[in-house]
Amino acid sequence: MFGFFKKKKKSTHQPVLADLNNQPLQEGDIVESMRYDLGQCEIIMGEKGLTYKSIATGRLVSWHLMVDAATDLQKVKKITQ
Repeated sequence: MFGFFKKKKKSTHQPVLADLNNQPLQEGDIVESMRYDLGQCEIIMGEKGLTYKSIATGRLVSWHLMVDAATDLQKVKKITQ
């Protein structure tokens, strides 16, 4: 009736796990974070998936919080492989 209770389709779109220069990222990479004042971070596998761990402070930030909405890339720059 009037379409008020239609089920919405779930999006299967996943952001690409790549840095601002479009270089692919994976667990163990060292990156420079552009958000949350993390500085240099290591990508580790956490309880909820890939996580950025600050080398200086030990702070953990989930990868999905680092997604740039305009480009779907991560707001980090890759330093090492």
